[in-house]
Amino acid sequence: MTAREENGAPMETGTARLSGTGMTLAYDRRTIAEDLTVAVPDRSFTVVIGPNACGKSTLLRALSRMLRPSAGAVLLDGQDIHRRPARQVARTLGLLPQSSIAPDGITVAELVARGRYPHQGLLRQWSREDERVVDQSMAATGVADLADRPVDELSGGQRQRVWIAMALAQQTPLLLLDEPTTYLDIAHQIEILDLCARLHEEQGRTLVAVLHDLNHAARYATHLIAMRDGRVVAAGAPAEVVTADLVAEVFGLPCRVIDDPETGTPLVVPAARRRTGALAPEPV
Repeated sequence: MTAREENGAPMETGTARLSGTGMTLAYDRRTIAEDLTVAVPDRSFTVVIGPNACGKSTLLRALSRMLRPSAGAVLLDGQDIHRRPARQVARTLGLLPQSSIAPDGITVAELVARGRYPHQGLLRQWSREDERVVDQSMAATGVADLADRPVDELSGGQRQRVWIAMALAQQTPLLLLDEPTTYLDIAHQIEILDLCARLHEEQGRTLVAVLHDLNHAARYATHLIAMRDGRVVAAGAPAEVVTADLVAEVFGLPCRVIDDPETGTPLVVPAARRRTGALAPEPV
């Protein structure tokens, strides 16, 4: 079945614990999206793609309860997310925002431990179970040997793994990541995306990420949501969504789509710029 938008509503498949229906999303009086409907298939690695300022991060803020829709609703397990207690939501859904900044001097272990806060309360203080989860989260992200290091002394890739470890310590079945590879070099981008893929495949977590690199999105996602101008243009498996026609429509980029020689997933090859000849030398 095609993943193209039909009569203003994206065609989605699979069950969804997290969805948004008929949403209008705005900051003050500036509307970013209207009548926006999306669904995140359960146990998927969903990636949101689209050009700059199309509403990707705004959508993620709405799905994570950070932005209340002025119309429509975000549903978590069938209930309006804004009618559920914040602590209850935080036990189900974790968020890694863009450009997270750690408090000065905080160590890796201390930052990861903050992921356990939603599980604390008047009748439940820090326990051996919390300690076990923190250790397990650091081990899963490869930062256990950095536990006593100040976060501000780490490289960009190491810091991002620490933030993901903190999100893991929340023990949420749903994890949202807003541009987790921003400002990282290509090797660290692949490192972070490989980590996300392992969390999805080995732990069965549902991941939702905003990515700018279309080829990374096509390689790692099990489900893509393509956006333009505040609306969903297409949603579905990467092989259904990533076509030359869609890339031209969404990104304004002429291209060919071929099979990735490593994975068989769609690979976007931009059309070469036509050469009109060498530049004439400047007059002496």
